[in-house]
Amino acid sequence: MALVRWEPVRVFNAFYDNQTTGRGGLRRWTPAVDLVEADEHFVLKADLPGLDAGDVSIEVADNVLTLTGERKVEHETKQGGFYRLERSTGRFSRSLTLPEGIDAGAIAASFDKGVLEVRIPKPEERKPHKVQIGVGEPAAIEA
Repeated sequence: MALVRWEPVRVFNAFYDNQTTGRGGLRRWTPAVDLVEADEHFVLKADLPGLDAGDVSIEVADNVLTLTGERKVEHETKQGGFYRLERSTGRFSRSLTLPEGIDAGAIAASFDKGVLEVRIPKPEERKPHKVQIGVGEPAAIEA
């Protein structure tokens, strides 16, 4: 009968290797984001466990809303045995292209229990402008 040697590191690596990317075996963190359309606004919700409102930034430029932040590594020292950090850390950035006509100044955000909620008011519908047709002499065009 052959003796089979069990190697815990290999068992852990087989399970976690398909879930890790980047340097040092740490996964890149991309928070889950939902976008829902309501009657008067869009609602963006992002799960940001372990972060505070000060760890997150929201910017709007050229009709693109960008959510950025960072979850820092918590260092833990253990003597002997095995341990593994499963929680992903690092900087993240998520961008969303907004419809034309959004008033960036009217966007509101709140943060509660690790969930960021951003309310984006819908733009007013553009109504066609009817041009009156005059009869007689053409209108003067000023330079």
